[in-house]
Amino acid sequence: MFRVYVTIVLILSFIGLSAQTSTSWPSFRGNASLSGVANVQLPKAPKLSWTFKMDDGTKSSPIINNGTVFIGSNSGNLYSISTAGKLNWTYNTGNAIEAAPLFLDNTIFIGSLEGNLFALNAKTGEKIWKYATEGQISGPSNYFIAAGSKEKKIITGSYDYSLHCVDAKTGKVSWKYTSDNYINSSPASSGKVSVFGGCDGLLHVVDLNTGKAKHKIEIGTYIASSAALAGNLAFFGNYDGEFFCVDYSLKKIVWKQSGGGSFVASPAVSDNKIVIGSENRTIYCFNKSDGKILWKYKTLGKVTGSPVISGKNVVIASGDGRIYFLDLQTGVQNWMYEMGSPSSSTPAIIQDLLVIAAEDGRLFGFSLKN
Repeated sequence: MFRVYVTIVLILSFIGLSAQTSTSWPSFRGNASLSGVANVQLPKAPKLSWTFKMDDGTKSSPIINNGTVFIGSNSGNLYSISTAGKLNWTYNTGNAIEAAPLFLDNTIFIGSLEGNLFALNAKTGEKIWKYATEGQISGPSNYFIAAGSKEKKIITGSYDYSLHCVDAKTGKVSWKYTSDNYINSSPASSGKVSVFGGCDGLLHVVDLNTGKAKHKIEIGTYIASSAALAGNLAFFGNYDGEFFCVDYSLKKIVWKQSGGGSFVASPAVSDNKIVIGSENRTIYCFNKSDGKILWKYKTLGKVTGSPVISGKNVVIASGDGRIYFLDLQTGVQNWMYEMGSPSSSTPAIIQDLLVIAAEDGRLFGFSLKN
């Protein structure tokens, strides 16, 4: 009975730490499994509350934690901004930031294209440590809690072909797993394994405690899309326009849907639907169980930013400079806002606030109060 209790406590602790709350969207897709789902019912027409202009453009995505927004820019600056749109501090990493930050235990973790991973004090912006990889870091970091301890570990992919695991407090390397090519995406975490694709055309399933491969699943071509996990299933697209559902525990492709454009964005996963945008300007909604296309929505630009499912809506930005609310059931447009610049950003959504960036460096804060 005691062992069962301990197991339940550890599982609940991991879920609580990795999931967003009503005041926190702490990572790229909201949680460690990268599901891209917000438990927020959106108003019919959000109101723009504020904009903030960074010193340069951005391909990064915002995160939010307890009254503060964090985002990187092409100049290498990481910004801390209040949820009222006012600057708190900046920290310059020395090179462009494309990844979204990660918030964990009052610390911000962010990688740069120079290949450095930084840990910064979230309140002050003071550097805690820096860890150097041997290639650029394009994808956001993730984390897990090491088995048998309460130690938190950060996992980050690099263009040095490796997934790096470092201690969250010290920045000391715990292990390094090497693939056969660049790692562009964010590694999804189940708490036991990390699942990610790479430019080697393989889906890698790595044991988080040992850093050793459990499975390598042949996909055939470059995978830029970060996988989203739901149970033992991983959902992701590849550069040839194929979208996959893979049972990563059985090393089995459950279904595959072909004919899309290149997928570089990451999917959002609800109970029965999967939504993702493509570089062919189309947003796709797949049936979760069999991959059937339920609806498609055409934008006027490439879709490289990832969607968020929020209540009855899909929230997604496009290279056409617009952010859209689409009905999750039908794909019908419920609302649209013209940002005036292309966006490759993933929205961050909490109770009463939606934040998203445009590539010209403007950050938009929308009130979600009814």
